[in-house]
Amino acid sequence: MMVLITYDVNTEDRHGRKRLRKVAELCVDYGQRVQNSVFECSLTPAEYVEIKEKLFEIIDKSTDSIRFYNLGKNWQHRVEKMGFDDTYDPDKDLLIF
Repeated sequence: MMVLITYDVNTEDRHGRKRLRKVAELCVDYGQRVQNSVFECSLTPAEYVEIKEKLFEIIDKSTDSIRFYNLGKNWQHRVEKMGFDDTYDPDKDLLIF
């Protein structure tokens, strides 16, 4: 399933900046950054539960927020892109040299 993860982490102090880095690093492990605080993640149901649990442990529930948009399996028909697009298709082969 394709899940869009968006977050807003309060960075007014060094603890917030540290949380922001941790959230971003975790999201990079699961998906592709498509904007500063937006990730497209192709996840199994188990990975979806796992990333939600890990993110919940990182954030400050009183100041930070994370949203999960489950786009399902046929997500390609639900996404429109405008302008520059430097992302990859997670369903296609990726060549690494």
